[in-house]
Amino acid sequence: MAAWSFTAVWASPGGDRQHRARAVFAGLVAVTVLVGLASLNVGATDTPALGTLLALLSGEVVELRARIVLLDIRLPRLAMGLLVGAALAVSGAVMQGLFRNPLADPGLVGVGAGASLGAISAIVLAGLLPAWAIGWTGSYTVALAAFAGGWATTLLLYRVSTRHGRTSVAVMLLAGIALAALAGAASGVLVYMADDAQLRSLTFWGLGSLAGATWAKVLAAAPLILITIFAAPFLARGLNALALGEATAGHLGIPVQRVKRAAILLVAGATGAAVAVSGGIGFIGIVVPHLLRLLIGPDHRFLLPCAALLGGTLLVAADMVSRTVVAPAELPIGIVTALLGGPVFLYILLRSRGVLDM
Repeated sequence: MAAWSFTAVWASPGGDRQHRARAVFAGLVAVTVLVGLASLNVGATDTPALGTLLALLSGEVVELRARIVLLDIRLPRLAMGLLVGAALAVSGAVMQGLFRNPLADPGLVGVGAGASLGAISAIVLAGLLPAWAIGWTGSYTVALAAFAGGWATTLLLYRVSTRHGRTSVAVMLLAGIALAALAGAASGVLVYMADDAQLRSLTFWGLGSLAGATWAKVLAAAPLILITIFAAPFLARGLNALALGEATAGHLGIPVQRVKRAAILLVAGATGAAVAVSGGIGFIGIVVPHLLRLLIGPDHRFLLPCAALLGGTLLVAADMVSRTVVAPAELPIGIVTALLGGPVFLYILLRSRGVLDM
């Protein structure tokens, strides 16, 4: 239709949501590219990263300092921001679809609490580890411990909530809350044992940061996160059917148990990897799916890919703010996501109360 336009579809609440979703997806791709390019030019130094990138692509000789800033500092930081933001947002969308609860997020099943316990254990109890273990893991001891803690919590949760081959979502929800509380209590004991230097490390790790981004960390986290991003859309049909209830989904031919198992494992892998390399970052996993449902509706075929783009873009944008607002120092990114995202989300909810009550 010749008169069709992006504005018309956007403005019409009764319009074709698939058209709107495709338009939003295309817009998010463009915004992600623009924000990514902008992030390469933001930092403590005045290195013209974009000019350096263009020079490298054209084969020109580039100053060593500029090459290091771009290739070894800003590019891995950008890649990690996109990966972690996408992991948290997609995991949140999957959890909300699985539990049929808009308040669900990856932390609901205890993955975040388990990962935090693992990281805190590595920081506080590092002196008790044998020298060969520290030498083998090197600077990745905390990240590996966080990932192991997240996975251990998830496997325990799955074991508790599964009986006779069937996993109860209600039991999983309650058991996740209980395990998160236990992990929090254990973390509190370790924090009580920590010295001043360890407490400082624990505080900054818990608030989240992309400052330690390296290509090694990006490559370590990327496989699990990318598997989740590309595999999650295959669960879209099942998650859409689960919105009608498990019994109805089963009658529609959905392998409910398989969908639940795959969803939990994907979320555990992606969230564990994200928390391991970036620390605790809130807001992204619970808010991004909300924002997108208000824009494009609840269809997970479109919601999950858009969540990956919007989550990554928001985290990179928050990272730019964290690097500039108190430059040359950095504000923990978890503070930025909460300060910027919380009020915006409350405003959207207040404007959309009528829609959400339906």
